[in-house]
Amino acid sequence: MQTKSLLIIDDDIELCNLLVEYLAPQGYDIDLANDGETGLQKAIGQKHYDLILLDVMLPEIDGFEVLKRLRTSHLTPVLMLTAKGDDFDKIFGLELGADDYLPKPFNHRELSARIKAIVRRMDYLPSSSSQQRLQIENVALNPNTQSVECSGKALDLTATEFLILHLLMINAGQIVSKNDISEKVLGRKLMAFDRSIDMHVSNIRRKLMQHSKDEKIKTVRGTGYLYVVES
Repeated sequence: MQTKSLLIIDDDIELCNLLVEYLAPQGYDIDLANDGETGLQKAIGQKHYDLILLDVMLPEIDGFEVLKRLRTSHLTPVLMLTAKGDDFDKIFGLELGADDYLPKPFNHRELSARIKAIVRRMDYLPSSSSQQRLQIENVALNPNTQSVECSGKALDLTATEFLILHLLMINAGQIVSKNDISEKVLGRKLMAFDRSIDMHVSNIRRKLMQHSKDEKIKTVRGTGYLYVVES
């Protein structure tokens, strides 16, 4: 397996060292940054990272600002490290384009599982090239190039958003449960009060609505989502 590069942006130096000790033997190449500004410069630098672990509370600039600036030019997957029970941090991070979140303090095995799920998700994208291009009305999704266009305009979707939209479009006209989306895209069962899927779908809708006023994704309350097909 090809070595995966991780960037950990966290001001807790002791935690960073523990994570390096735990994750490096699993085959990860790890870089560290202990403040937001340094982390951002590394994240947007020449080195490619497969995943960024980003703490919310950071000196210089906080994790939200790092993510906001990062998303203006890079779609690198980001796992936010949030305060336990702070729903605002979780939701705001997802709104800004985080791929997933994990509350502190966390179990190292859970962190490892989340990292593997996101890396596996990214590895899936190139393998999806054998799948056919999808066109539903004015939305076109091309698995070969991992690109989406709406009314001829390119959408900047994160890998997570792309895979959710792909799943909904290949099941167009059918309800896809939140649990199915969570398991197939996030790589984990849907947890109680977990709003990750809701926020990712909200981001997809917002990006689609920039170029089309038609409702593309319908919420089926208490069940999941349905990609609308005009009869």
